[in-house]
Amino acid sequence: MNLSYYIAKRYAVSFSKNKAINIITGIASVGIIASTMALFVFLSVFSGLKEFSLNFANASDPDLRVETSVGKTFFLHPKQIEQLKKSNYINSYSKIIEERVYFMYDSKELFAYIKGIDNRFIQVTNFNKNLYAGEWLEANSENVVVGADISRKLGLGLFDYNNGLEAFAPKPGKGDIENPNEAFNKTLLFPTGIYSINEELDSKYVFCSIEVAQHFLGLKNNEITNLEIKLKPNADENKARTELTQILGKSIKIKNRAQLNDSLYKMLQSENLFIYLFSTLVVILTLFCLAGAIVMIIIDKRDNLKTLYNIGVTQTTIRTIFFTQGIMITSFGLFLGLSLAIGIILLQQHFSFIMITPTMPYPVLFEWENIAIVVTTIIILGFISSWIASGTVNKKLFK
Repeated sequence: MNLSYYIAKRYAVSFSKNKAINIITGIASVGIIASTMALFVFLSVFSGLKEFSLNFANASDPDLRVETSVGKTFFLHPKQIEQLKKSNYINSYSKIIEERVYFMYDSKELFAYIKGIDNRFIQVTNFNKNLYAGEWLEANSENVVVGADISRKLGLGLFDYNNGLEAFAPKPGKGDIENPNEAFNKTLLFPTGIYSINEELDSKYVFCSIEVAQHFLGLKNNEITNLEIKLKPNADENKARTELTQILGKSIKIKNRAQLNDSLYKMLQSENLFIYLFSTLVVILTLFCLAGAIVMIIIDKRDNLKTLYNIGVTQTTIRTIFFTQGIMITSFGLFLGLSLAIGIILLQQHFSFIMITPTMPYPVLFEWENIAIVVTTIIILGFISSWIASGTVNKKLFK
């Protein structure tokens, strides 16, 4: 057996005659266990909160969204439609017309987006599953589905065909406006459903059929503002992007969910980095307590080290003894702390011991990536602190 490893193992598992050193070493070991647990639990909690936040985006956003890079609208020709149907990567697609317009109902008014959709829309997203009142709209009808916040602000009722929701949009074209009444397109809509996802989305959209939106906004047949796409399971996104560019031309922009929610993703990544750095700071403080404990052990074992040095053990070998001891204590704390933390996360994930509300458990998510981050962080910092502590072994110690 390697001499350094053998002696390091003896020092790591045996108690010193000095009780203060035993207490300090014990505190350092418990600190490593606790900081490992804290780091993994914090990362798992944030992963749960991140998934919880992104579920709202996943409920409303497609896998890919195609927009034009020139102007607001583009044409989807029959030949292109046939190519989309034959795609090896696209499961379904939906033609969309989206525009910000002015709404009025019973002397109340607001600006929101009208979103014209075809009958494939509910195959691309599960938006219709977020209805909490009424029913989903029918194709080629004046029926609409509105957000809960829009319904509240305008005081909208459902299936009220005596009082419609008025929508106004500027007429396309050039030249001066002589009659203000002729400057806007107008349509009358009738709410038949109310959806609820989150505050932002609930105040953003009024869904109508694509035929109504085309007529209302003065667009031509097959003229759309974007195309929403659902990919086939396990489809390669990059290959799908390449195929879409070949079908629709180079004057398009293709965005995935992360790009559609760029600000949300950036905020979540920033918060994740802050949580990691904060937790790592606690780990650093704990592992440098371990370094202090190893230094005290070196001083306590000074007479033994002199004997080893005098019988021919080199200074480098003696340093390796305490470096190995530090790695052993770190590894033990890492294994035990990580095991306890994984147990806590799995119990919460499956049995929901901690609740935010009576029906909503506190979100946590077990991820192998978090395990890799914790192991890498603890091992690197443990290596550094053990190396620093073992570096205090010098020739003055043997005099």
